[in-house]
Amino acid sequence: MIKGIGVDIIEIGRIRSSIEQDGGRFLSKVFTDGEIAYCSARPNADQHYAARFAAKEAVSKALSTGWSGIFRWKDVEVTNAPSGQPLVTLHGDLRELLAGSRLMLSLSHSDSHVVAVAVIEGTGP
Repeated sequence: MIKGIGVDIIEIGRIRSSIEQDGGRFLSKVFTDGEIAYCSARPNADQHYAARFAAKEAVSKALSTGWSGIFRWKDVEVTNAPSGQPLVTLHGDLRELLAGSRLMLSLSHSDSHVVAVAVIEGTGP
């Protein structure tokens, strides 16, 4: 049973500007240490940061909470399977809230934009 669907699109340049303006403060507020290490080590780091930002937004929309309530940026961590498939690891209250649910994520990008789709699947109401 589908419990929630969220989608987000973001301009990569917007994330680039946030990193340039607020640097470490922006990164440490939004991303986990693992995400920062992964993105910083990649060519086109801004694109990878933007993908993770969009994924977190899509998850918040799938939860129907947006940024309010129990949603915390770092409680949604985006990693990759060896195949490249994006995966979500939940932490904190979100981990408890979605225990027993499946969270699926799809990411895509162009030179200027990233789009993310999150689907929460579970049982019950």
